[in-house]
Amino acid sequence: MVVLRSAKDVLQDHLDRRKAHDLEGDLTCNYDENLIVMSKDGVFHGKDGIRHTAAILRRNLPNAKFSYDIVRVEGEIALLSWSAEASNGNIVCEGADTFLIKDGRIVAQTIHYGIRTSKESAAYRKET
Repeated sequence: MVVLRSAKDVLQDHLDRRKAHDLEGDLTCNYDENLIVMSKDGVFHGKDGIRHTAAILRRNLPNAKFSYDIVRVEGEIALLSWSAEASNGNIVCEGADTFLIKDGRIVAQTIHYGIRTSKESAAYRKET
């Protein structure tokens, strides 16, 4: 009998692998082949869709340090609130991803974040 990982286990493995910069391991272990990803940049399909959204994120936030601010899992649905600071000075204060996790795999994900440029980031830091 095969025991499937819980949604919480899948999400934790996803986060651990992303912090370790292991995109391909994350795709192999945690994502379904028929994945649907929705973001402000469009709708993407499959593991190549995640590769594409990851490339966009890396371009906008090079060498970023990520913080996972809120992690919630209820049944098959997970919410991740995150922030990031990149080597180019760009920051994300309130990123949010949602996940639908079925049979031990992420089958759907939404990604939303707004980037503050290094100039905007400096002004933001002065305000807070």
